[in-house]
Amino acid sequence: MAINTDKVLVTHAEIEAMLDRISAELNRDYKDTPLVVVGILTGAFIFTADLVRRLEMPVIIDFMQVSSYVGEYSTGELKIKKDMSCDIKDMDVLIVEDIIDTGRTLKLLKEQLLARGPKSLKICTAFDKPSRRVNDLVPDYNGITVPDEFIVGYGLDLDGRYRDFDDIRIVRKE
Repeated sequence: MAINTDKVLVTHAEIEAMLDRISAELNRDYKDTPLVVVGILTGAFIFTADLVRRLEMPVIIDFMQVSSYVGEYSTGELKIKKDMSCDIKDMDVLIVEDIIDTGRTLKLLKEQLLARGPKSLKICTAFDKPSRRVNDLVPDYNGITVPDEFIVGYGLDLDGRYRDFDDIRIVRKE
């Protein structure tokens, strides 16, 4: 079965405009307040890098890699594959995610990070697929809402491939 990724859903220019909008919101909301930015690996590494370069406040950057799925099914338990290295107690924290789909993993992560005592904890996503949500999770900073399609590019992948596209494309199996 061949994979077709020719159909562009979100252009590079639209991604740049989204980055400008979200970074302006963050710069307004945090001003000179130090912010811990936690990128969720692996998909959010490009978005995280592009976003923090636009931020004007002092930033501490860290990463986590988490999962609550085995195959296509959620276990309901959060597995931390790589934990952050900094202490977030009494800090303003921003989780940066590539895409929110069902919201299961991110809701579990949010609960776990809140237990570490941050001053505040907010969520920023590049892409949001609310039609697939199974809980009440809503990102505080939402990039672009996308339809219920399997997408790749700008960090999002299919079996480790296509992350390097500078736009978002729909995956079609032919």
